Amino acid sequence: MELSSVIRQRRMCRDFTHEPVDPGVVDELLALAQLAPSAGFSQGFSFLVLEGAHTARFWDCTLAMDRRSSFPWPGLLNAPVLILPLAHAQTYVDRYSEPDKMRTGLGQSADDWPVPYWYVDTAMATENLLLAVVDKGLGALFFGIFEREAELLAELEVPVGHRAIGAVAIGHAAPQPPNSAQGSARTRARRPLVDIVHRNGW
Repeated sequence: MELSSVIRQRRMCRDFTHEPVDPGVVDELLALAQLAPSAGFSQGFSFLVLEGAHTARFWDCTLAMDRRSSFPWPGLLNAPVLILPLAHAQTYVDRYSEPDKMRTGLGQSADDWPVPYWYVDTAMATENLLLAVVDKGLGALFFGIFEREAELLAELEVPVGHRAIGAVAIGHAAPQPPNSAQGSARTRARRPLVDIVHRNGW
């Protein structure tokens, strides 16, 4: 598929079938995600992959059983793959303390960074992942972890210092009735380009 087609077809999928995704395909997706740019080629992002029955570890920690009956997207729990994109600030601090980056003054503390590039880079790698999913004919949803992130990362034995910027559910999209609404993109219009592009000044 051409890149422009992939970008135009990318949509967030909130309803999945139970059909598994071949682990080899997941590896291909992650290899493409890894090719994202990173400041100083620090590559301070990681991906924690939960597949099959292991996805229950995520939901058991973040969505209590008594809340599932009222959860607005029950088909999301069918996704056979969950990936946590993880950002690691110290990797950037360490990289920018090396001789070729020392002059930047960013190698002492994460607090010195006016923009936390560990989040920027992890987000770019995640967008690579989302586009690669479309190219494979699969569905994906990026969603936030708004509760119990620390408990989840501890349960999954993620080393201290890593932050999950969210989670990505991947799987085969469930058939949808025509014009069925799923998410804000179906109910809100995309802003016209003329409103978001400012040339040679605002």
